[in-house]
Order: sequence, then C-alpha cells, then structure tokens
Amino acid sequence: MNNPALSRRTFIQQSAAVAGLAGLTANSVAASSAEGGASAQKPMKIVCVGGHPDDPESACAGSLARYSELGHEVTVIYLTRGERGIKSMALDDAARIRSGEAEAACKIMGAKAVFAGQIDGATELSRAHVEAFAKLLAVETPDIVFTHWPIDTHLDHQIASLLTQRAAATLAKRPQIYFFEVNTGSQSQGFTPNTYVDVSAVVEKKKAALFAHASQDGERIWREHHEPVAKFRGREAGVEWAEAFVHLNRDNKLGALPGVAAIPMGRP
Repeated sequence: MNNPALSRRTFIQQSAAVAGLAGLTANSVAASSAEGGASAQKPMKIVCVGGHPDDPESACAGSLARYSELGHEVTVIYLTRGERGIKSMALDDAARIRSGEAEAACKIMGAKAVFAGQIDGATELSRAHVEAFAKLLAVETPDIVFTHWPIDTHLDHQIASLLTQRAAATLAKRPQIYFFEVNTGSQSQGFTPNTYVDVSAVVEKKKAALFAHASQDGERIWREHHEPVAKFRGREAGVEWAEAFVHLNRDNKLGALPGVAAIPMGRP
C-alpha cells in the first residue's frame, strides 16, 4: 500500500469494494452496529469450498465470521472429511473425528457445515462429479463463493477449486468467485492477491476455528504458518490482520497479459 497510514474505514471501503464483499463495507458495519448485528442490506448467501477440514478455517475463517456477524448466511462445503489426515487411524475413524472438528469450527465461525462425500487423497474431477457438485452448490444459491487457489501443490485443493469453478458456471445466477491462499509458498504458489479483508476484529474467532482442529495441531499450524501470513497480509493492507484473495472478475480490464492486446470484456 502506498499510504501506510490508511485508515481502517478507508481500507474497508477500498479493498472490500466487491459486489460480493459489499456486506463488509464500512457503511454496512455501521448499520450492523446500529441494528444489533444485522446488516441493513438483504442477507447474502456465502459459500466456502475447501478440500479438507481446516482448509477454510486456515484461509478465510475471519472473512466468514465477519459475514456471519453481519447477518449473512454462511455455508462451508468440505470436499472430503480428511480421512487420511490422522496417521495410523482407519479412514472411517479419522473421518468421524475430523468431521466433528469441522462442525465445531463452523459453530465458531457462524457457519453451516456440508460434506461433499469425496475421499481425502482420492478426489476426482469428472463430468459426473461436476454435475453432483453443481447440484450441491445450487441448493445453497450462493452470491459469493470462496475456494482454493487453483495453482496449489495439493491435488485435493486443485480438484476442489476446479469443481467449484465448473459447478458455479452452471448456476442460473453465477456467484462472484474469490480464491483463497493456504500455506502460501509451500502449497499456494504464485498467489498475488487483489482483494483484502480486515479481520483484526475477528482474529480470535479465526484462531479458535483453527484450534478446533486438534487432530491437526491447529495451534501449531497457526503459529508456524497462518499467523505470519495473516500478519503479512495485514501489513500489505495497512491493518493489523488481514485475509487476502484473488477475485475472479471478467470485468477487470486491468488483467490483460503484458504485451498482448486486451480483449474487450463482456463478449458472449
């Protein structure tokens, strides 16, 4: 940011100037405070798609918690139940433990947990899976969808992202899509955000949601991985703590490749 003294109000107005993040603008926050936590705008449907339990919490628990606090409806869809996330444990037993942790985390974030039914480490991308996922997503009628950055080292993350994009494209009302980062540098690669959300007021909720994943040692992964990222994104945005996203926006005329003539947007 060019202005390190950027005020929080100005930051929210500028960096959350997304049709999808309209519920997080300063005016909406003010309206929420005046009305006891309910947003003055029509409630939106927010969906976050993660490959495994703890991915959405690591990436955007703060943003999800803010939406929930403003009266919007938040759903987290876990592509798998994290069956292979507990060593030396049967898949079904690990799935029960990790599903319970995900549900506990969602309660903290003010979200509903939904499980898509694929298996950790054996996820698939096919026409049949896209159609099944599209039906699941259509039930939620999302205005905004958060999902994995598609250039990620984990195959389950890649498939979650591609399934989400393909499924969203089939919906009658296409949602705004935002890609999140998970363990940037190690997993999410080449991630250059164009949207930030100030999560300073809800960072304790973000931590608690991650800590709910005790089987994954949530406190350690926060300390070693996600705390530094949230602090760094906050420095970029001029606030204490932030989450960062890449907005998939076909109307963004600034996104032309260097040296290639820009294609006029809005073509069928």
